[in-house]
Amino acid sequence: MDFSTHIDRPFRIGFLLFDGFALIAYSSALSPLMVANELSGQELYSIRNLPASGSQAVSSSGAVIKADAFPGEHVDFDLIIAVGGYVTKDFDSPRILQWLRLLSRRNVMIGGISGGPVVLAKAGIMNERRMTVHWVFADLIAEMDPDILLERALYVFDRDRLTCAGGLAPVDMMHALIAKHHSPAFARDVSDYIMHTNVRPGEGPQRSGLVERYGVNNPAVITAIEVMQNNLSEPLTLAQLARSVGLGTRQLNRQFKDKMGESTMGFYKKLRLEKASNFLKQTTLSITDIAFATGYVSSAHFSRDFREKFGIAPSDYRSADYRSGEA
Repeated sequence: MDFSTHIDRPFRIGFLLFDGFALIAYSSALSPLMVANELSGQELYSIRNLPASGSQAVSSSGAVIKADAFPGEHVDFDLIIAVGGYVTKDFDSPRILQWLRLLSRRNVMIGGISGGPVVLAKAGIMNERRMTVHWVFADLIAEMDPDILLERALYVFDRDRLTCAGGLAPVDMMHALIAKHHSPAFARDVSDYIMHTNVRPGEGPQRSGLVERYGVNNPAVITAIEVMQNNLSEPLTLAQLARSVGLGTRQLNRQFKDKMGESTMGFYKKLRLEKASNFLKQTTLSITDIAFATGYVSSAHFSRDFREKFGIAPSDYRSADYRSGEA
């Protein structure tokens, strides 16, 4: 079975919820399905919630979703969707990873939203399939397996796999799913009902462009930032950055200070440390490995710069409660 298969009964979906899941992503996926049931006057979609651990799952914003099914019990599903958030709690659960592998062998369709695709990748069930994930997890996926076919898209359907970046993107994804199961016209009715009239295609971008993100339109500065983002693990020198945009070092520094309020290399270091903070939140990599992955030659130098920016040591940052947030 794939996502275009038509069936004459309710389509059975289980949401596999990990503690710290992004409530906005979950509700954005659930609401169109509930509206489809309401508008059709029948149960087109049968929904169950499966906390990854215990009898309930708690979102990053504190919302509690109680279980009406449990991973591993004998309940038939057409589709299981793993929903995570900015947190990676329980993503390494052997019990859950084994269950997902079992579902895969049984040809159950499997999806992931926000941080959920990380679980699918950890389970090893995304081999030779295209996928996407929320952009904050992209580096983690690349570190896990460089051969994963990762796309920076809003959502991706690939045969029996469905992955979505999260946030509000599940609304667009469910529009596509409902259109596949029923009709584009019915999917439009659902989207109109929830006032989502500007439905985006799956290949749409996850983030605004650099011009919108940083509020600058200076070509040299924007190009330099793009070059920095592509060279975070092996930082370039100021002279190399300047050559990449066709300016002298003093000229580039003047434009950065004018447009960004700081020096070129100061901004570059900030990007590297922000990437390091994401690694600390999302991975179990050692401090030394994170230092090397963000262009530092020693963990001592990295720790000193990190403490200067964030006011806390990397090890304390990882153990502290910095893991909230919707994704």
